[in-house]
Amino acid sequence: MISCEGYANKHVVVVGLGRSGLAAARALCRSGARVLAWDDGEAARAAAEAEGIPVRELERINWAQMDALVLSPGIPHTFPTAHPAAHLAKDAGVPIIGDVELLTTSGAQAPRLAITGTNGKSTTTALLGHIFEQTEFDVEVGGNLGPAICDMAMMEHEGVYVLELSSYQLELCPSARFKVAVVLNITPDHLDRHGGMHGYVQAKKSIFRAQGVGDTAIVGIDDEVCREIYAELKAFKNRTVLPISSAQKAPGGVYIEGAKLIDDIGGDARVVMDLSDLTQLPGRHNAQNIAAAYAAARVMDIDADLIVEGIKTFPGLAHRQERLLNVGEVAFVNDSKATNAEATAHALGCYENIYWIAGGQAKDGGLDGLDPLLGSVRRAFLIGEAAADFAAQLDGKVEVKICTDLESATKAALAAAQADGFDGATVLLSPACASFDQFSSFEHRGDVFRGLVQRLGDAKI
Repeated sequence: MISCEGYANKHVVVVGLGRSGLAAARALCRSGARVLAWDDGEAARAAAEAEGIPVRELERINWAQMDALVLSPGIPHTFPTAHPAAHLAKDAGVPIIGDVELLTTSGAQAPRLAITGTNGKSTTTALLGHIFEQTEFDVEVGGNLGPAICDMAMMEHEGVYVLELSSYQLELCPSARFKVAVVLNITPDHLDRHGGMHGYVQAKKSIFRAQGVGDTAIVGIDDEVCREIYAELKAFKNRTVLPISSAQKAPGGVYIEGAKLIDDIGGDARVVMDLSDLTQLPGRHNAQNIAAAYAAARVMDIDADLIVEGIKTFPGLAHRQERLLNVGEVAFVNDSKATNAEATAHALGCYENIYWIAGGQAKDGGLDGLDPLLGSVRRAFLIGEAAADFAAQLDGKVEVKICTDLESATKAALAAAQADGFDGATVLLSPACASFDQFSSFEHRGDVFRGLVQRLGDAKI
Protein backbone atom coordinates (compact mmCIF):
# COMPACT_ATOMS: atom_id res chain seq x y z
CA MET A 1 0.00 0.00 0.00
CA ILE A 2 1.19 3.52 -0.79
CA SER A 3 2.52 5.48 2.18
CA CYS A 4 1.02 8.90 2.78
CA GLU A 5 3.40 9.88 5.59
CA GLY A 6 3.55 13.42 4.24
CA TYR A 7 -0.04 13.76 5.43
CA ALA A 8 0.63 12.41 8.95
CA ASN A 9 -1.33 14.49 11.48
CA LYS A 10 -2.87 16.54 8.66
CA HIS A 11 -6.61 16.86 8.28
CA VAL A 12 -7.82 15.27 5.03
CA VAL A 13 -11.33 14.84 3.66
CA VAL A 14 -11.89 11.91 1.30
CA VAL A 15 -15.04 12.10 -0.83
CA GLY A 16 -16.15 9.17 -2.98
CA LEU A 17 -15.61 5.79 -1.34
CA GLY A 18 -15.50 3.50 -4.34
CA ARG A 19 -12.42 1.49 -5.31
CA SER A 20 -9.94 4.36 -5.49
CA GLY A 21 -11.43 6.53 -2.75
CA LEU A 22 -11.64 3.77 -0.17
CA ALA A 23 -8.05 2.75 -0.92
CA ALA A 24 -6.95 6.38 -0.46
CA ALA A 25 -8.80 6.65 2.85
CA ARG A 26 -7.17 3.44 4.10
CA ALA A 27 -3.69 4.57 3.08
CA LEU A 28 -4.13 7.97 4.69
CA CYS A 29 -5.44 6.49 7.93
CA ARG A 30 -2.56 4.02 8.15
CA SER A 31 -0.11 6.87 7.54
CA GLY A 32 -1.42 8.87 10.48
CA ALA A 33 -3.61 11.38 8.67
CA ARG A 34 -6.74 12.63 10.39
CA VAL A 35 -9.31 11.48 7.88
CA LEU A 36 -12.96 12.37 7.50
CA ALA A 37 -14.76 10.55 4.71
CA TRP A 38 -18.01 10.90 2.82
CA ASP A 39 -19.91 9.22 0.02
CA ASP A 40 -23.36 10.06 -1.27
CA GLY A 41 -24.26 6.36 -1.09
CA GLU A 42 -25.31 4.88 2.23
CA ALA A 43 -23.79 1.47 1.49
CA ALA A 44 -20.37 2.98 0.71
CA ARG A 45 -20.46 4.99 3.93
CA ALA A 46 -21.34 1.87 5.92
CA ALA A 47 -18.47 -0.07 4.32
CA ALA A 48 -16.01 2.67 5.30
CA GLU A 49 -17.28 2.83 8.86
CA ALA A 50 -16.97 -0.95 9.13
CA GLU A 51 -13.24 -0.50 8.46
CA GLY A 52 -12.93 2.14 11.12
CA ILE A 53 -12.75 5.09 8.72
CA PRO A 54 -14.52 8.11 10.24
CA VAL A 55 -17.51 9.29 8.17
CA ARG A 56 -18.95 12.79 8.53
CA GLU A 57 -21.53 14.82 6.67
CA LEU A 58 -19.92 17.53 4.57
CA GLU A 59 -21.77 20.37 6.29
CA ARG A 60 -20.48 19.21 9.70
CA ILE A 61 -16.82 19.44 8.67
CA ASN A 62 -14.78 22.47 9.75
CA TRP A 63 -13.30 23.13 6.33
CA ALA A 64 -11.07 25.91 7.62
CA GLN A 65 -9.03 23.24 9.43
CA MET A 66 -8.69 20.90 6.47
CA ASP A 67 -5.40 20.48 4.59
CA ALA A 68 -6.69 18.65 1.50
CA LEU A 69 -9.75 17.21 -0.16
CA VAL A 70 -9.04 13.89 -1.90
CA LEU A 71 -11.76 13.59 -4.51
CA SER A 72 -12.50 10.41 -6.45
CA PRO A 73 -12.02 11.07 -10.17
CA GLY A 74 -15.61 10.25 -11.09
CA ILE A 75 -16.92 13.13 -9.00
CA PRO A 76 -17.09 16.48 -10.84
CA HIS A 77 -15.31 19.42 -9.24
CA THR A 78 -16.07 21.97 -11.96
CA PHE A 79 -18.31 20.91 -14.87
CA PRO A 80 -21.11 20.20 -15.46
CA THR A 81 -21.97 20.92 -11.81
CA ALA A 82 -19.41 20.83 -9.03
CA HIS A 83 -20.07 18.45 -6.15
CA PRO A 84 -20.91 20.20 -2.85
CA ALA A 85 -17.60 19.02 -1.39
CA ALA A 86 -15.72 20.85 -4.15
CA HIS A 87 -17.66 24.05 -3.44
CA LEU A 88 -16.91 23.84 0.29
CA ALA A 89 -13.21 23.12 -0.32
CA LYS A 90 -12.81 25.97 -2.80
CA ASP A 91 -14.56 28.44 -0.51
CA ALA A 92 -12.16 27.49 2.30
CA GLY A 93 -9.05 27.50 0.08
CA VAL A 94 -8.52 23.76 0.55
CA PRO A 95 -6.51 22.04 -2.26
CA ILE A 96 -8.49 19.46 -4.24
CA ILE A 97 -6.36 16.47 -5.23
CA GLY A 98 -6.69 12.83 -6.29
CA ASP A 99 -4.94 9.57 -5.51
CA VAL A 100 -2.29 10.16 -8.20
CA GLU A 101 -1.13 13.15 -6.18
CA LEU A 102 -0.85 10.90 -3.12
CA LEU A 103 1.49 8.61 -5.07
CA THR A 104 3.53 11.60 -6.24
CA THR A 105 4.07 12.78 -2.66
CA SER A 106 4.47 9.28 -1.16
CA GLY A 107 8.25 9.09 -1.32
CA ALA A 108 8.19 6.06 -3.63
CA GLN A 109 11.44 6.15 -5.64
CA ALA A 110 10.41 4.11 -8.68
CA PRO A 111 9.93 6.09 -11.91
CA ARG A 112 6.36 6.75 -12.97
CA LEU A 113 5.23 6.15 -16.55
CA ALA A 114 1.81 7.51 -17.44
CA ILE A 115 -0.40 6.84 -20.45
CA THR A 116 -3.50 8.74 -21.53
CA GLY A 117 -5.56 9.23 -24.67
CA THR A 118 -9.17 9.08 -25.75
CA ASN A 119 -8.76 5.51 -27.00
CA GLY A 120 -6.18 2.77 -26.52
CA LYS A 121 -4.76 3.75 -23.14
CA SER A 122 -5.83 0.55 -21.36
CA THR A 123 -4.29 -1.72 -23.99
CA THR A 124 -1.10 0.35 -24.14
CA THR A 125 -0.78 0.37 -20.34
CA ALA A 126 -1.33 -3.36 -20.03
CA LEU A 127 1.04 -4.10 -22.92
CA LEU A 128 3.79 -1.92 -21.43
CA GLY A 129 3.30 -3.54 -18.04
CA HIS A 130 3.56 -6.96 -19.66
CA ILE A 131 6.83 -5.97 -21.38
CA PHE A 132 8.31 -4.86 -18.05
CA GLU A 133 7.18 -8.10 -16.41
CA GLN A 134 9.38 -10.00 -18.90
CA THR A 135 12.46 -8.10 -17.64
CA GLU A 136 14.24 -7.61 -14.32
CA PHE A 137 11.98 -4.70 -13.36
CA ASP A 138 9.52 -4.86 -10.50
CA VAL A 139 6.35 -3.36 -11.95
CA GLU A 140 3.06 -2.06 -10.61
CA VAL A 141 0.31 -1.46 -13.18
CA GLY A 142 -2.72 0.52 -12.06
CA GLY A 143 -4.68 3.74 -12.01
CA ASN A 144 -7.70 3.81 -14.29
CA LEU A 145 -6.87 0.18 -15.11
CA GLY A 146 -6.32 -2.53 -12.50
CA PRO A 147 -5.69 -1.81 -8.82
CA ALA A 148 -6.30 1.58 -7.28
CA ILE A 149 -3.25 3.83 -7.02
CA CYS A 150 -3.11 3.64 -3.23
CA ASP A 151 -3.29 -0.16 -3.25
CA MET A 152 -0.02 -0.38 -5.19
CA ALA A 153 3.25 -1.24 -3.46
CA MET A 154 5.89 1.27 -2.44
CA MET A 155 8.86 0.67 -4.73
CA GLU A 156 12.48 1.76 -4.88
CA HIS A 157 14.51 2.78 -7.93
CA GLU A 158 14.61 -0.72 -9.48
CA GLY A 159 10.82 -0.76 -9.87
CA VAL A 160 8.49 1.08 -12.23
CA TYR A 161 4.91 2.32 -12.01
CA VAL A 162 2.89 2.06 -15.22
CA LEU A 163 -0.24 4.16 -14.86
CA GLU A 164 -3.29 4.53 -17.07
CA LEU A 165 -4.65 8.01 -16.33
CA SER A 166 -7.97 9.48 -17.41
CA SER A 167 -8.58 13.16 -18.00
CA TYR A 168 -10.45 13.18 -14.68
CA GLN A 169 -7.39 11.90 -12.82
CA LEU A 170 -4.99 14.26 -14.58
CA GLU A 171 -6.96 17.27 -13.37
CA LEU A 172 -6.32 16.23 -9.76
CA CYS A 173 -2.53 15.73 -9.65
CA PRO A 174 -1.01 19.23 -9.86
CA SER A 175 2.54 18.25 -8.85
CA ALA A 176 2.80 14.85 -10.57
CA ARG A 177 5.93 14.42 -12.65
CA PHE A 178 6.26 11.45 -14.96
CA LYS A 179 9.53 9.99 -16.21
CA VAL A 180 7.68 8.99 -19.39
CA ALA A 181 4.33 10.54 -20.33
CA VAL A 182 2.31 9.30 -23.31
CA VAL A 183 -0.63 10.87 -25.12
CA LEU A 184 -1.90 8.48 -27.76
CA ASN A 185 -4.72 10.45 -29.38
CA ILE A 186 -7.37 13.04 -28.59
CA THR A 187 -10.86 13.09 -30.05
CA PRO A 188 -14.02 14.54 -28.48
CA ASP A 189 -15.12 12.68 -25.32
CA HIS A 190 -16.27 13.60 -21.81
CA LEU A 191 -16.83 17.16 -22.99
CA ASP A 192 -19.52 17.80 -20.37
CA ARG A 193 -16.96 17.12 -17.60
CA HIS A 194 -14.46 19.59 -19.03
CA GLY A 195 -16.66 22.41 -20.24
CA GLY A 196 -15.96 21.61 -23.90
CA MET A 197 -13.14 20.45 -26.13
CA HIS A 198 -10.62 23.04 -24.94
CA GLY A 199 -10.94 21.92 -21.33
CA TYR A 200 -10.65 18.27 -22.35
CA VAL A 201 -7.46 18.92 -24.33
CA GLN A 202 -5.96 20.93 -21.47
CA ALA A 203 -6.64 18.06 -19.06
CA LYS A 204 -4.89 15.59 -21.36
CA LYS A 205 -1.94 17.95 -21.95
CA SER A 206 -1.39 18.33 -18.22
CA ILE A 207 0.32 14.93 -18.23
CA PHE A 208 3.40 16.81 -19.53
CA ARG A 209 3.07 19.80 -17.20
CA ALA A 210 5.81 18.98 -14.67
CA GLN A 211 8.24 17.23 -17.02
CA GLY A 212 11.75 18.56 -17.46
CA VAL A 213 15.31 17.46 -18.12
CA GLY A 214 15.62 13.67 -18.09
CA ASP A 215 11.94 13.08 -18.82
CA THR A 216 10.40 11.97 -22.11
CA ALA A 217 7.12 12.93 -23.76
CA ILE A 218 5.69 10.47 -26.30
CA VAL A 219 2.97 11.86 -28.54
CA GLY A 220 0.84 10.25 -31.22
CA ILE A 221 0.78 12.39 -34.35
CA ASP A 222 -2.14 10.76 -36.14
CA ASP A 223 -4.72 13.40 -35.19
CA GLU A 224 -4.60 17.15 -35.54
CA VAL A 225 -4.90 17.96 -31.84
CA CYS A 226 -1.95 15.75 -30.93
CA ARG A 227 0.14 17.08 -33.81
CA GLU A 228 -0.30 20.54 -32.32
CA ILE A 229 0.70 19.27 -28.89
CA TYR A 230 3.79 17.59 -30.38
CA ALA A 231 4.85 20.82 -32.10
CA GLU A 232 4.29 22.79 -28.90
CA LEU A 233 6.41 20.42 -26.82
CA LYS A 234 9.20 20.32 -29.40
CA ALA A 235 9.59 24.07 -28.95
CA PHE A 236 10.87 23.50 -25.38
CA LYS A 237 14.62 22.88 -25.45
CA ASN A 238 14.67 20.96 -22.15
CA ARG A 239 12.23 18.28 -23.36
CA THR A 240 12.82 14.96 -25.04
CA VAL A 241 9.81 14.45 -27.29
CA LEU A 242 9.26 11.32 -29.39
CA PRO A 243 6.55 11.03 -32.05
CA ILE A 244 4.68 7.80 -32.72
CA SER A 245 2.42 6.97 -35.63
CA SER A 246 0.49 4.13 -37.18
CA ALA A 247 -0.27 6.10 -40.36
CA GLN A 248 2.85 8.01 -41.40
CA LYS A 249 6.58 8.25 -40.90
CA ALA A 250 7.58 9.73 -37.55
CA PRO A 251 11.23 10.79 -37.86
CA GLY A 252 13.09 10.38 -34.58
CA GLY A 253 10.33 8.20 -33.14
CA VAL A 254 8.51 4.91 -33.67
CA TYR A 255 6.05 4.25 -36.47
CA ILE A 256 4.37 1.64 -38.63
CA GLU A 257 5.15 1.24 -42.32
CA GLY A 258 2.98 -1.38 -43.96
CA ALA A 259 2.94 -4.07 -41.29
CA LYS A 260 6.45 -3.28 -40.05
CA LEU A 261 7.30 -1.65 -36.73
CA ILE A 262 10.05 0.91 -37.34
CA ASP A 263 12.38 2.18 -34.61
CA ASP A 264 13.89 5.54 -35.64
CA ILE A 265 14.71 6.77 -32.13
CA GLY A 266 18.41 6.55 -32.96
CA GLY A 267 17.92 7.93 -36.47
CA ASP A 268 18.56 4.64 -38.27
CA ALA A 269 14.93 3.62 -39.05
CA ARG A 270 15.34 -0.07 -38.19
CA VAL A 271 12.61 -2.63 -38.82
CA VAL A 272 12.19 -4.38 -35.48
CA MET A 273 9.01 -6.39 -35.95
CA ASP A 274 6.38 -7.64 -38.40
CA LEU A 275 2.90 -7.08 -36.97
CA SER A 276 1.07 -9.25 -39.51
CA ASP A 277 0.58 -12.23 -37.24
CA LEU A 278 -0.45 -10.43 -34.04
CA THR A 279 -4.04 -11.67 -33.93
CA GLN A 280 -4.46 -10.50 -30.32
CA LEU A 281 -3.73 -6.89 -31.34
CA PRO A 282 -5.55 -6.33 -34.65
CA GLY A 283 -6.02 -3.11 -36.53
CA ARG A 284 -4.36 0.24 -37.10
CA HIS A 285 -5.32 1.54 -33.66
CA ASN A 286 -3.49 -1.33 -31.96
CA ALA A 287 -0.49 -0.62 -34.16
CA GLN A 288 -0.40 2.81 -32.53
CA ASN A 289 -0.65 1.19 -29.09
CA ILE A 290 2.26 -1.08 -29.96
CA ALA A 291 4.37 1.84 -31.19
CA ALA A 292 3.70 3.75 -27.96
CA ALA A 293 4.54 0.83 -25.68
CA TYR A 294 7.67 0.03 -27.69
CA ALA A 295 8.84 3.67 -27.50
CA ALA A 296 8.24 3.89 -23.73
CA ALA A 297 10.11 0.65 -23.10
CA ARG A 298 13.03 1.80 -25.26
CA VAL A 299 13.23 5.03 -23.26
CA MET A 300 13.64 2.85 -20.17
CA ASP A 301 16.60 1.10 -21.85
CA ILE A 302 14.93 -2.25 -22.40
CA ASP A 303 16.56 -4.20 -25.21
CA ALA A 304 14.57 -4.11 -28.45
CA ASP A 305 14.52 -7.92 -28.72
CA LEU A 306 12.98 -8.21 -25.24
CA ILE A 307 10.36 -5.62 -26.13
CA VAL A 308 9.42 -7.50 -29.29
CA GLU A 309 9.16 -10.75 -27.36
CA GLY A 310 6.89 -9.03 -24.84
CA ILE A 311 4.64 -7.74 -27.61
CA LYS A 312 4.40 -11.21 -29.15
CA THR A 313 3.43 -12.86 -25.86
CA PHE A 314 0.89 -10.24 -24.77
CA PRO A 315 -2.49 -12.00 -24.45
CA GLY A 316 -4.63 -8.91 -25.05
CA LEU A 317 -7.25 -7.34 -22.80
CA ALA A 318 -10.76 -8.43 -22.04
CA HIS A 319 -13.48 -6.38 -23.74
CA ARG A 320 -11.03 -4.79 -26.23
CA GLN A 321 -11.60 -6.76 -29.42
CA GLU A 322 -11.39 -9.88 -27.31
CA ARG A 323 -11.65 -12.91 -29.55
CA LEU A 324 -14.09 -15.39 -28.09
CA LEU A 325 -14.83 -18.88 -29.37
CA ASN A 326 -16.28 -19.70 -32.77
CA VAL A 327 -19.78 -21.12 -33.03
CA GLY A 328 -19.51 -23.25 -36.13
CA GLU A 329 -17.91 -21.02 -38.74
CA VAL A 330 -18.97 -17.78 -37.04
CA ALA A 331 -16.43 -15.88 -34.94
CA PHE A 332 -17.42 -13.77 -31.94
CA VAL A 333 -15.53 -10.65 -30.82
CA ASN A 334 -16.18 -8.82 -27.55
CA ASP A 335 -15.40 -5.11 -27.97
CA SER A 336 -17.62 -3.89 -25.14
CA LYS A 337 -15.03 -1.25 -24.21
CA ALA A 338 -15.93 0.63 -27.41
CA THR A 339 -18.15 3.21 -25.74
CA ASN A 340 -17.96 5.81 -28.52
CA ALA A 341 -18.01 5.89 -32.30
CA GLU A 342 -14.26 6.52 -32.54
CA ALA A 343 -13.51 3.27 -30.71
CA THR A 344 -16.07 1.32 -32.74
CA ALA A 345 -14.50 2.62 -35.95
CA HIS A 346 -11.31 0.80 -35.05
CA ALA A 347 -13.16 -2.50 -34.73
CA LEU A 348 -15.24 -2.09 -37.90
CA GLY A 349 -12.01 -1.64 -39.83
CA CYS A 350 -10.60 -4.97 -38.65
CA TYR A 351 -13.11 -7.54 -39.91
CA GLU A 352 -15.15 -8.51 -42.95
CA ASN A 353 -18.76 -9.73 -43.04
CA ILE A 354 -19.65 -8.18 -39.72
CA TYR A 355 -22.88 -8.82 -37.82
CA TRP A 356 -22.70 -5.79 -35.59
CA ILE A 357 -24.32 -5.44 -32.16
CA ALA A 358 -24.48 -1.78 -31.12
CA GLY A 359 -26.40 0.49 -28.79
CA GLY A 360 -26.77 1.50 -25.18
CA GLN A 361 -26.52 5.03 -23.81
CA ALA A 362 -25.40 7.16 -26.75
CA LYS A 363 -22.73 9.81 -26.51
CA ASP A 364 -22.68 13.09 -28.41
CA GLY A 365 -22.57 12.45 -32.13
CA GLY A 366 -23.97 8.94 -31.96
CA LEU A 367 -22.56 7.03 -34.94
CA ASP A 368 -21.06 10.05 -36.70
CA GLY A 369 -18.00 9.19 -38.76
CA LEU A 370 -18.79 5.50 -39.23
CA ASP A 371 -20.39 5.65 -42.71
CA PRO A 372 -17.13 4.91 -44.61
CA LEU A 373 -16.75 1.69 -42.60
CA LEU A 374 -20.24 0.30 -43.06
CA GLY A 375 -19.34 -1.59 -46.22
CA SER A 376 -18.11 -4.51 -44.12
CA VAL A 377 -21.31 -4.63 -42.04
CA ARG A 378 -23.84 -7.16 -43.30
CA ARG A 379 -26.49 -6.39 -40.68
CA ALA A 380 -26.77 -4.38 -37.46
CA PHE A 381 -28.57 -5.49 -34.30
CA LEU A 382 -29.43 -2.57 -32.03
CA ILE A 383 -30.07 -2.57 -28.29
CA GLY A 384 -30.71 -0.15 -25.47
CA GLU A 385 -31.77 3.49 -25.30
CA ALA A 386 -29.98 4.40 -28.52
CA ALA A 387 -31.60 1.70 -30.67
CA ALA A 388 -34.21 3.89 -32.37
CA ASP A 389 -31.82 6.78 -32.99
CA PHE A 390 -29.14 4.45 -34.34
CA ALA A 391 -31.71 2.81 -36.62
CA ALA A 392 -32.53 6.23 -38.04
CA GLN A 393 -28.82 7.00 -38.56
CA LEU A 394 -28.29 3.69 -40.34
CA ASP A 395 -31.46 3.83 -42.44
CA GLY A 396 -30.69 3.04 -46.08
CA LYS A 397 -27.07 2.11 -45.28
CA VAL A 398 -27.29 -1.18 -43.38
CA GLU A 399 -30.04 -3.69 -42.75
CA VAL A 400 -31.13 -3.12 -39.14
CA LYS A 401 -32.98 -5.15 -36.51
CA ILE A 402 -33.97 -3.55 -33.20
CA CYS A 403 -33.64 -6.07 -30.37
CA THR A 404 -34.88 -5.83 -26.82
CA ASP A 405 -31.65 -6.85 -25.14
CA LEU A 406 -28.16 -8.24 -25.66
CA GLU A 407 -29.27 -11.87 -25.48
CA SER A 408 -31.83 -11.54 -28.27
CA ALA A 409 -29.36 -9.50 -30.36
CA THR A 410 -26.62 -12.12 -29.96
CA LYS A 411 -28.92 -14.97 -30.96
CA ALA A 412 -30.33 -13.01 -33.90
CA ALA A 413 -26.84 -12.08 -35.11
CA LEU A 414 -25.70 -15.70 -35.02
CA ALA A 415 -28.80 -16.90 -36.85
CA ALA A 416 -28.34 -14.25 -39.55
CA ALA A 417 -24.65 -15.02 -39.99
CA GLN A 418 -25.38 -18.73 -40.34
CA ALA A 419 -28.23 -18.11 -42.77
CA ASP A 420 -26.18 -15.77 -44.96
CA GLY A 421 -23.24 -18.19 -45.13
CA PHE A 422 -20.46 -15.67 -45.78
CA ASP A 423 -16.90 -16.84 -45.22
CA GLY A 424 -15.21 -15.23 -42.24
CA ALA A 425 -18.44 -14.01 -40.63
CA THR A 426 -17.93 -12.18 -37.32
CA VAL A 427 -20.50 -11.28 -34.69
CA LEU A 428 -19.02 -8.11 -33.25
CA LEU A 429 -20.21 -6.48 -30.02
CA SER A 430 -18.89 -2.94 -30.42
CA PRO A 431 -21.64 -0.77 -28.95
CA ALA A 432 -20.40 2.80 -29.61
CA CYS A 433 -22.30 3.59 -26.42
CA ALA A 434 -22.01 3.66 -22.67
CA SER A 435 -23.53 0.64 -20.93
CA PHE A 436 -25.46 2.13 -18.04
CA ASP A 437 -28.97 1.76 -19.44
CA GLN A 438 -28.85 -2.04 -19.13
CA PHE A 439 -25.56 -2.88 -17.39
CA SER A 440 -23.47 -1.67 -14.47
CA SER A 441 -20.34 -1.16 -16.62
CA PHE A 442 -18.81 -2.03 -19.97
CA GLU A 443 -17.11 -4.96 -18.19
CA HIS A 444 -20.49 -6.26 -17.05
CA ARG A 445 -21.83 -5.93 -20.59
CA GLY A 446 -18.83 -7.79 -22.03
CA ASP A 447 -19.02 -10.53 -19.40
CA VAL A 448 -22.70 -11.10 -20.20
CA PHE A 449 -21.85 -11.32 -23.90
CA ARG A 450 -19.04 -13.79 -23.22
CA GLY A 451 -21.42 -15.96 -21.21
CA LEU A 452 -24.05 -15.87 -23.98
CA VAL A 453 -21.49 -16.92 -26.56
CA GLN A 454 -20.25 -19.73 -24.34
CA ARG A 455 -23.79 -21.07 -23.96
CA LEU A 456 -24.38 -20.85 -27.71
CA GLY A 457 -21.17 -22.75 -28.28
CA ASP A 458 -22.08 -25.42 -25.73
CA ALA A 459 -25.47 -25.88 -27.40
CA LYS A 460 -23.72 -26.74 -30.69
CA ILE A 461 -21.55 -29.46 -29.18
